Amino acid sequence: MFGKIDDLLPDAKELQRRAGLEKTRKVDEYVDLLAEAELEKRALIESFGKKPGIFEERTVKLASAIIQRAARGGNSEVQIYRFSNLLCTDGGLAISQNAAGWEDTLAGAPQEIYRLWSDCLQPRGYQIRYAMLELPASFRENISIVVSWGD
Repeated sequence: MFGKIDDLLPDAKELQRRAGLEKTRKVDEYVDLLAEAELEKRALIESFGKKPGIFEERTVKLASAIIQRAARGGNSEVQIYRFSNLLCTDGGLAISQNAAGWEDTLAGAPQEIYRLWSDCLQPRGYQIRYAMLELPASFRENISIVVSWGD
């Protein structure tokens, strides 16, 4: 009739074990990718402030790596950074109200990210969004910076 059935069809428990191993491998791979992405974001933030007002090639390469990693994952946006509203001169009020000139209230890394966007990314069609997050008061990083490249 046909060869040994065990060679053709593993038993159900063996198939479940293999599926479990594959799921574990995929989760481990995903966790590694997340960790790598966070390291890239941290490196980007650390590259700011070394020479305020000047973007080094390394900074632009880091931003590019973050964006391209997200695009490879099928995303059309990526959260670049989260920060406290205390880094805004008005406590984030202009951002929460989407008021004209909100970008003038930024300081530190959030300001540098905005400048990177306006100098390098915006001319290439990227959008940026600074948004207040609805989080409990105990969360300090309540403003999100998202760069997007889709509709």
